[in-house]
Amino acid sequence: MKSWNDRLNTPGVNGIKPSPRTVADVVEGQPMLVPTARQVDDFIRSIPEGVEMDIRALRTALAIEHGAEVTCPVTIGYHLRTVAEAANEDLERGMLLSDVAPFWRVIDAKTPTTRKLSFGAEFVAAQRKREGLKP
Repeated sequence: MKSWNDRLNTPGVNGIKPSPRTVADVVEGQPMLVPTARQVDDFIRSIPEGVEMDIRALRTALAIEHGAEVTCPVTIGYHLRTVAEAANEDLERGMLLSDVAPFWRVIDAKTPTTRKLSFGAEFVAAQRKREGLKP
């Protein structure tokens, strides 16, 4: 089975494609970014300490950065989990907290993705508290 870091670093097929259907805030035909996990990780690493960004704002910022109107909401969900689990693997191997992607700046204890994490919501809540972010 692939590790989460293997998944994070697997080259994916990304790019801008017309949205195939209307879902959530995505309208059929809109130029939609389908990012790789690495692109999501890189963007999250650019969020300064003490600054939070909700998933919708992350999707909007990623789309703008890559010349699209929207970012695929389904892909973001998968990749947020990959980024968080890969960061957890790195921490378990002894990497410093300051050297992993600060995914807790995007997800909180109530985000659906958080419930799927192998290490639970307590870590997310603790990091958000440490940075002065709302729980």
